[in-house]
Amino acid sequence: MTVTRRSTALGLGVFGVSLAVLLVRFLVPRPVSMSDNGDGFRVLCGAGIKWISKPEKYVHLVYAATPGGCDPTYQLSQSWLARLAVAFGSHSELSLVVLGVISSVLAAAAVALVVVGLPYGLRVRLPVAVGLLLVVADSAFFGYFSSTLGEGTAFLGILLAVGGLLLMGRRWLAAGAVVTVVGGLMAVNAKVQTLMILPLLVIAVLLVTRSRWLPGILVVLALAGGTWWAQSEVTPAVAPDGTASARPGDDSREINVVNTVFLNIIDGHHDTAADLASLGLPASFGQYAGNGWWHPHPVTLDPQYAQYRDRLSRRNVVKWFAAHPDRTLGILHRAAGDLLTARPPYLASFDASAGLPAGAQEYRVPVWSGLSGLLAPLGSFALLPLWLLIGWRAWRHRRAALGVALALLLTTSVGQFVLAALGDGIENVKHQVVALFCLLVAVVLGCCPAVAKVPE
Repeated sequence: MTVTRRSTALGLGVFGVSLAVLLVRFLVPRPVSMSDNGDGFRVLCGAGIKWISKPEKYVHLVYAATPGGCDPTYQLSQSWLARLAVAFGSHSELSLVVLGVISSVLAAAAVALVVVGLPYGLRVRLPVAVGLLLVVADSAFFGYFSSTLGEGTAFLGILLAVGGLLLMGRRWLAAGAVVTVVGGLMAVNAKVQTLMILPLLVIAVLLVTRSRWLPGILVVLALAGGTWWAQSEVTPAVAPDGTASARPGDDSREINVVNTVFLNIIDGHHDTAADLASLGLPASFGQYAGNGWWHPHPVTLDPQYAQYRDRLSRRNVVKWFAAHPDRTLGILHRAAGDLLTARPPYLASFDASAGLPAGAQEYRVPVWSGLSGLLAPLGSFALLPLWLLIGWRAWRHRRAALGVALALLLTTSVGQFVLAALGDGIENVKHQVVALFCLLVAVVLGCCPAVAKVPE
């Protein structure tokens, strides 16, 4: 049997077993998901369902379609799968069970494609398949696949893109290119924060196809063009001041800056007066220390807010971080602990019919998140060595597509971490799950030996 036939047979076998495991994990004894944290209306609107969201203690497994639909103002690739779920379902509602089944199929395919793309024998490939399946099925990640939150397609897209890069590295150019484009578009357009994956993925594609530049250029054009089209298809979101957003994320820029300043910088635990002076804000704003945008007593209600609003800018915040490296490192250290914590405590796993208490969570597959949770108290003292280990493994594999894939996972993890740690100010555990997912996938792939055992 040729290498191609053996790999194809292995891939089909891994896909079948993975899909069976994921479906049982999803549906038995009852479906699991992630409850709406208040942002679910974005995915639902993208699926044509108008919904007024609020943080909820139970999961809604069914959302009725809205007459007239809804014009999305926020591009989330989870909405693409939600629309597919509506089409496969009754056409009059979105069933999160159908969405979860579709996501399980894609997750199983992603695991299989990564395994097929690895140039090793069964002794390496099968343990990698098990390791990746445990990441995908982990309780910290799995519920997102069947939810109205955007992180699920970030996980799927990243894993598919990695599989596509590995396939292109083994000279399966056509198949690898298609998988990379599909996965890349899902990952890049999963959230505004994941748009930063696009340049990293472009570099990765060009490195893998450096000796075959034309296919690489075509993949890059498809990724860039598809992302531009996807982002330009939505209606501009309205910012808090009533203006239309010119770029993705502009509607939340002011919100994020206020949260960053008054939750991370003016937190009430440091020299408030000095920090306010450094930011060019009045001393009276000290009363809002620790109060975010949605706090009952936020800075936005202060009579002087309009006068000092221009000081609450990303540029000013970045200057403050650069001028206070000790405080910045402290914020990053705390965020590293949040990343390793893996699971926010406020996202429920079950719908009300399950008969469980409000806010109940499931922990049926806690392998990777359990290990990371043990490291969480160490914060950056645990995270930095893991990143360095992945960087070393990427260097060891630098001549192969696996090294490029590891570098993509590492840079994505670091980039998502910094964006969430220094740019959001709230929900830092949830906002770090993409970084953690990349980290754990990289740990699994980084265990592969430096020398391939089968022909390329």
